[in-house]
Amino acid sequence: MVKSIVYTLIAILLCIGFFIFTQWYLGKQFSEFYDVLDALYVKIDDETATAEDGYAVRAMWVDKKSKLHIFIPHNDISYIDYWLSECCGLLHDKNYELALGKVEVLKEIAKNLPDAYTVKLENVF
Repeated sequence: MVKSIVYTLIAILLCIGFFIFTQWYLGKQFSEFYDVLDALYVKIDDETATAEDGYAVRAMWVDKKSKLHIFIPHNDISYIDYWLSECCGLLHDKNYELALGKVEVLKEIAKNLPDAYTVKLENVF
């Protein structure tokens, strides 16, 4: 009886620890991604951004997404890939106005996506 209680408490503590780690990790990764997107947004707004700037952001995202597949669904990751690819294409064509809108969407995704995977009452039910 005592062993069962101890094992149950250990399992609960491990789950809580995993949830805390996941929340912290996702917040950190998307915060870094948001900062890079914000810097790209400023360069696009100044019309000094090049396609290489977009490709650098995409390279950073590719590195991050390889680790994020563990925590978030592939659909959310491919959604970011889609918007980022469109932005890179627009930067290649020097269409700054449309690229600015794509980066704005990416910033919003980076800001809101981690909240969808936190342990909150609205996410459980």
